[in-house]
Amino acid sequence: MSTLATLSDQEQQFLDVFQQAVESDQFDRLILSQYKGELQDLEKMTLRVISLNGQKVLSCLYRHKTQDVTKNYPLADALAQVTVLLACCKQANLMTLDEELQLKKNKKKAMLTRTKNKNSTLQVKSAEQGHDRIKQRYVDQDSIFLQHLGISDHNAQIIPSMARKWKQINKFVEIFSGALAQLKPQVEGLRVVDFGSGKGYLTCALYDYMQKHGETPWVTGVELNPKMVEFCQKVAQQSGFDQLDFFQGDVRTYAPKRLDVMIALHACDVATDFAIHSGIRLNAQMIMCAPCCHKELRPQLQAPKVLSPMLQFGIHAGQQAEMLTDTIRALLLKAYGYETKVFEFVALEHTSKNKMILATKRKDYQQPDQEVLKQIQDLKEMYAIQKHSLELLLNNQWDQQGIGSKC
Repeated sequence: MSTLATLSDQEQQFLDVFQQAVESDQFDRLILSQYKGELQDLEKMTLRVISLNGQKVLSCLYRHKTQDVTKNYPLADALAQVTVLLACCKQANLMTLDEELQLKKNKKKAMLTRTKNKNSTLQVKSAEQGHDRIKQRYVDQDSIFLQHLGISDHNAQIIPSMARKWKQINKFVEIFSGALAQLKPQVEGLRVVDFGSGKGYLTCALYDYMQKHGETPWVTGVELNPKMVEFCQKVAQQSGFDQLDFFQGDVRTYAPKRLDVMIALHACDVATDFAIHSGIRLNAQMIMCAPCCHKELRPQLQAPKVLSPMLQFGIHAGQQAEMLTDTIRALLLKAYGYETKVFEFVALEHTSKNKMILATKRKDYQQPDQEVLKQIQDLKEMYAIQKHSLELLLNNQWDQQGIGSKC
């Protein structure tokens, strides 16, 4: 292995540019490939500077044949760390905001080429906006789990037919990342449950994101379909996600003792209510759900006289029932101590199930907010609503009827 004393002029020049770029905030990324060191099955390393707990660190994604591993290093140690890694690789590509450097080594010599960046103006603009270019990539496209899930090919290129799913995954993780920054750190790691995990797209993406950003995730995907559970468990093992597992069941049969983050995407009808209730009951710090199939309130809905002309049309009545259902859910979360948002998370062109309810626990919560509960009661009286499952669950009045399933 090379040392600082045996570096060629080209290697030293390459390292000098790297250090200067990091110190001047001009560094974009560094890719080290054709690894010849002692780590088994290591294919390449991608290094970026990220912000972690308010401090800038050098984040290195080690890509092996079967898994990705991320390690973060203090920025003060960046040069020393890259010097060691560079000595084990035959090729290095350094991208700054102004230029790209490529270093190639063989047994006889090292060759260094430098190319000006054609898009430097746009990149400088991104840098001036606080390194937003890093934040815009919430899921690394070369993450190995994407290949196992059939989203990318063996060259880490997104398969065209999966482009919409790829966009949805990134948007979900973007929303999750913003809420994650508000959570209290957990010594034992964050306990995350994804009810109705399906094929595991989001479950794996969240685990990958947290692992790469310094969290210690313990994630469980809950899914009724046994074939899906078997498939997802295999993907987790192939991706090296040691603390990600999958449980065959639903929100009634999986009963965690602790829950920091509750996720339920497209849990059909009142299954969403059961999931939200689990989050509230276990004092989850974050509740994230995308409800669908709003069937419970529609047959109960009796339009106030002034709204009868509008709600005589079936499509309007359905939209009104949906809005009322999710409004009561959001208000109940608010009453039980959560800062709650309801918003569109992806455009309708990507999915018709595009509403997100996102709630984060307030630190000052002591008891249910009676004023908000009164708002809920007024809405129910206005529309003659007798039953809303989440309210019944929170009041211990549920009658054990079926809860539906994921669509």
